[in-house]
Amino acid sequence: MFTLRFDMRAPDVGASTSDLYAAAIEMCSWAETRGAVAAVLSEHHGADDGHLPTPLILASAIAARTRRLAIMLAAVVIPFWDPVRLAEEISVLDIISNGRVSYAFGIGHRSEEYEHFGVDMRQRGRLADERLALLLELLRGGSVTRERRRIHVTPPCATNGGPLIMIAGGSRAAAKRAARHGLGFIAQANPPGLKEFYESACRAHGNEPGVSQFPDGSAPTTVFVAGDPERAWEELGPYLLHDAMTAAAYRHGDIAVASISRAENVAQLRETPGPYRVFTPGEAIDYVRGGRSLPLLPLCAGLPPDLAWPYLERAVAAAADAQASSDPD
Repeated sequence: MFTLRFDMRAPDVGASTSDLYAAAIEMCSWAETRGAVAAVLSEHHGADDGHLPTPLILASAIAARTRRLAIMLAAVVIPFWDPVRLAEEISVLDIISNGRVSYAFGIGHRSEEYEHFGVDMRQRGRLADERLALLLELLRGGSVTRERRRIHVTPPCATNGGPLIMIAGGSRAAAKRAARHGLGFIAQANPPGLKEFYESACRAHGNEPGVSQFPDGSAPTTVFVAGDPERAWEELGPYLLHDAMTAAAYRHGDIAVASISRAENVAQLRETPGPYRVFTPGEAIDYVRGGRSLPLLPLCAGLPPDLAWPYLERAVAAAADAQASSDPD
């Protein structure tokens, strides 16, 4: 089992954006017949390395080239979106994908992005609740009246009641938002008591806890599989370090998020077991046999596709070997 994650970063040291986008779509098409669990797309804006700003558009392209692959957009920053237009786009994408696209909504953490959209970051919690409430109502179908205007989103979603929607975040405020709206929760951090708080908040609002995910701080979030890890670190190190340092810079000292590394060079990134790992095929097989999916970021920081494909193929082969060896005769 394995997942694919794409953020489409394209720093100057990497491949061109056109090559990376073409490769991401091709990788999803290839991987869905080889055991891929899901493709995960993220969202950021105004990034110097071109981080994906429009996940729904890339999701639409991937959905058109696949038939079964689940696609998750995580996290979509709800205060940046007009909920009416977003409902229309979600509805059409739900039709194109036949219900395979799900969403995790967050409130964002970069002041630069709020400035980019001209949105007051101090109001992000209120905006998130208001826009999320309207979005959910629109996706359920029918007409909605707001401030004396009639809103009617057509065509309706292929999925009755709309696609799966969750809340992403690492705080009690995020957990409470998920509980209040009756949604699942993807936690980006796992402080003591957060899971219990989410579940009790759900019940306090008359909802049963939804699907939830809480990170294991010891588990990797970006894995590559190589026959020669030493050579792989030499080849991949600069790309992994760019990804790690850029992600850490976005968090401005927040060390609670499980996917963040504070390494400042490739040696530190390699020596400190954390989010970024290079497995041998045997290690990858053992990892999957333990009931876990390999989290792959095949085009990490603009890794050229001709370098990325062999790592992806080895990871997929290891996942298949693990699955075959665990299947009953």
